[in-house]
Amino acid sequence: MPAISVEVVYALSDRQTIVPLRLDSTSTVRQAISASGILQAHPEIDLERASVGIWSRATTLDSELMNGDRIEIYRPLIADPKIVRRRAGEAATRKRSPARRSNRC
Repeated sequence: MPAISVEVVYALSDRQTIVPLRLDSTSTVRQAISASGILQAHPEIDLERASVGIWSRATTLDSELMNGDRIEIYRPLIADPKIVRRRAGEAATRKRSPARRSNRC
């Protein structure tokens, strides 16, 4: 069977781990992650609950890989981006002066 080259990536806020691999062409995302050793290096990863992707596109652990794929393991969000943007907008509105708002049509 021909081999393919892939990378498995896990990023923290201050560093990232990138593991290049050569695997069988029939390998899956799950097999690549297991072969990378990333689960031992980062025991906080719960692979059954973590989201994964290939080149920033969500995928499943059973997806087959292609040569050059970059498998990404995503950390859970600590805040919903929509809520953060809404709160930032509300804070900016509160900082505006009342005179400025009353001049609008």
